[in-house]
Amino acid sequence: MGLWGSLVALEVWDLSTPVQIRAAPFKKMTTKSKKTKSAGRFGARYGKTVRDKLVQVEKKQRVKQKCPFCEKIGLKRISKGVWNCPRCEKTFASNVYYLE
Repeated sequence: MGLWGSLVALEVWDLSTPVQIRAAPFKKMTTKSKKTKSAGRFGARYGKTVRDKLVQVEKKQRVKQKCPFCEKIGLKRISKGVWNCPRCEKTFASNVYYLE
């Protein structure tokens, strides 16, 4: 029968009846998975755990923090370890990614 013999079998009974075709059950095709949050820009590179850790750090990093001087929320990270509060206009150095 060969490769296709197991998938499709044709049986002809006589000339007055139509041809009966038996096919293998239809398998659902896989769908493309969605890229994961901010680490989606890396695609399949660097491994899942590294990308997951990066997502956790970036999620905390992009949140507006509480200013230690005026106690108001709105502190933003300017660069690595440099923070700025637009309300009390203080710029200071502290933790790299987020304040604790």
